[in-house]
Amino acid sequence: MVSVVRIPSQMGAAIRRQRKLKGLSQTQLSEKTNLRQATISELEGGKGGIQLKTLTDVLAALDLELVVQSRSKAAVEIEDLF
Repeated sequence: MVSVVRIPSQMGAAIRRQRKLKGLSQTQLSEKTNLRQATISELEGGKGGIQLKTLTDVLAALDLELVVQSRSKAAVEIEDLF
């Protein structure tokens, strides 16, 4: 599954979705990553300021990867709506 992420809350939602698909609780994920459960909760809640290493540790524990690419164009440009 591909998730387009542009803001922290979208990243958090994508991680939460993948964690649940794998049948893991936040506590189980925290044990796999050696992070506090509160840190997992903050990440899933879209809290800004999470360290990049924390993010990559969680992605690795969920067998996910981060791909950086140019933004896709919206199906409809905002100017076309008015």
